Amino acid sequence: MKELNQEDWQEKLKNDDDAVILDVRTEEEVEEGYIPDSKNIDIYKGQGFINEVEKLDKSKHYYIYCRSGKRSSQACTLLDQMGFSETYNLLGGFSEWEGETAHN
Repeated sequence: MKELNQEDWQEKLKNDDDAVILDVRTEEEVEEGYIPDSKNIDIYKGQGFINEVEKLDKSKHYYIYCRSGKRSSQACTLLDQMGFSETYNLLGGFSEWEGETAHN
């Protein structure tokens, strides 16, 4: 896991052909807005989260965020333990995000 601030996260993401943005917040939080092109898997689902993550391509690079950066840090650690090659945690999370956002 690498902890990245917004600027580094966006810069690295922009130049990464193997990037997958993973939002580990709840569905209610996602309804308030999200980073475009992100995939949502709620970390609070416990085993359900693990089951969903197991289906992902471990060779891709995962840019993970939550509301503040705490859950996404846990998610990065979990993915690292599961054999994923690269995980990046967004410091400050969505609550401090100043980049592009989308709504359903």
